[in-house]
Amino acid sequence: MSKLKLLTAALLGCLAVSALANEGDRAFVGAIIIDGTGAAPLSNGVVVISDGRIRAIGAQDDVEIPAGADVIDVSGRTIIPGLINAHGHVGGTLGLEGGHYTRDNLQRQLSLYARYGITTVVSLGGDGAEGLALRNEQNNSDLTRSRLFVAGDVITGNSEQQIRDRVNAVADSGVDYIKVRVDDNLGNSQKMSQALFSALVDQAHSRRLPVAVHLFYQDDARFVLDQGADLIAHSIRDEDVDSDFVNQLAQSGVCYIPTLTREVSTFVYESEPDFFGDPFFLQEVDDDILATLREPARQQRVRNSASAQAYKAALQVAMRNVAALHEAGIPIAMGTDSGPPARFQGYFEHLELSMMVESGMSPAAVIQSATGVAAQCAGLTDLGTLEPGNWGDLVILEENPLAAIENTHSIESVWIAGNRVPTP
Repeated sequence: MSKLKLLTAALLGCLAVSALANEGDRAFVGAIIIDGTGAAPLSNGVVVISDGRIRAIGAQDDVEIPAGADVIDVSGRTIIPGLINAHGHVGGTLGLEGGHYTRDNLQRQLSLYARYGITTVVSLGGDGAEGLALRNEQNNSDLTRSRLFVAGDVITGNSEQQIRDRVNAVADSGVDYIKVRVDDNLGNSQKMSQALFSALVDQAHSRRLPVAVHLFYQDDARFVLDQGADLIAHSIRDEDVDSDFVNQLAQSGVCYIPTLTREVSTFVYESEPDFFGDPFFLQEVDDDILATLREPARQQRVRNSASAQAYKAALQVAMRNVAALHEAGIPIAMGTDSGPPARFQGYFEHLELSMMVESGMSPAAVIQSATGVAAQCAGLTDLGTLEPGNWGDLVILEENPLAAIENTHSIESVWIAGNRVPTP
């Protein structure tokens, strides 16, 4: 079975308007539109949303606005699709603590992602019944928080039978993906054996579920591709990718998710990060969290951590590999591994976009990686691009992100299923 089939099977002011459900027609008129497909931006465009989905999109002279539609003038703005985090987490974090996996906390996190324009999150691991329930409730036209897709528990086991049983149990819960770690945490733990990984992929594919792999080493990436992995969920960070691997990845059609900010989170709190002074960050962070991360003893522990310093060096390798793989035409999806403590949901996605540009991708390529490419890589068939029939998830920006990727910070409003995301 092809990976595409596996992924598809896995996932069957002038803006001060009401946040009530989009029960009729809504037309956004006059903006530059970046549709997420890679097409050239559309000037003076129109997007019409009916009952939560895009009804029409095009130049203002070519689109008929339905009689009685709620017309919103967005002249001078830029519209992009809602951003997709192809590797995040929606789980138990509250402040800097874990253990808070509740429906209310998940909804809080999904609302936070949404306010930052991240309208869809692929949560790759640690997902429970509450997350599955929220996933099941999102295909409606009154949604105002981010969409969620889930992988359930990360698969572990000490025998082939345990692995197969665990895959079946997670599949039976109704997940969208199977997630597995093939990593030794810089030599501090034992990674899953090749035999067990092969059994895992075989069982997952028998259940028609794609396999997303956490890894670190290039040799492991070669192996998991040979065995049929469907998604590489982190960067290769031990060495620069070579031409043989690039060709193997290209031939496989498998997508690559760099998660550069995951590396940043391991060492950045050794001192005060620059983003602690960014109003775009500060608008959503708790002062108590900042105070804790500023504690001198805590920062000293990070400076003294061998793993933190190793991951700092690994980040440079990861960024070079983003450049090499993008140059080779590999599909790269934006993802952050945000959600664990101090990996700030929403903000880290925008930081990831900037780091992808710093790695050598253009702003246009990065926007597409976080919209149409991310949707394709995650098997999301009606999200990621502004096209008729897709959900009406979009972000209205005051500035054009093609001029500078940091312009994604200029969020004027976020819309999900044609509904304005409320602010606190």
